Amino acid sequence: MPKETLLTQAGLEKLKLQLKELKERRKTVAERIKIAREYGDLSENSEYDDARNEQSFVEGKIQDLEEMIKNARVVAKSAANDKIEMGSTVTLKNADDTFSYEIVGANESDPLHGKISAESPMGFSLIGKAKGEKVDITTPNGTTTYEIVEVK
Repeated sequence: MPKETLLTQAGLEKLKLQLKELKERRKTVAERIKIAREYGDLSENSEYDDARNEQSFVEGKIQDLEEMIKNARVVAKSAANDKIEMGSTVTLKNADDTFSYEIVGANESDPLHGKISAESPMGFSLIGKAKGEKVDITTPNGTTTYEIVEVK
């Protein structure tokens, strides 16, 4: 049975956009291969080899995205729930800093842009917690205690 892909609605839309862009890129790569074939001997044709490698990458990525989209389950934040769940944006405070993260599916995780996976050590530790609670989060850098300041 294929693995279910948990996503927010925004994450699903992003995957669909990536798929659309790759399908357009597929046409460009096919044209590159056609032009490179015209250069002659394929055994010593670096343009042809490069285009074929790109084609393999694009086709593989298209296949992966189609599978993820096909098996996607969109998880929306419950309006009445004050507990942290996928789709929640949570503001945390520790002794040094205050910061916010959106809890998302593993495929849309981007910590540098404030999106952490519900499956990450931090995301997993936060799921089910509420505003005002303190939580110890163990990461590869050690254990830190955070206070949950806000849940949206």
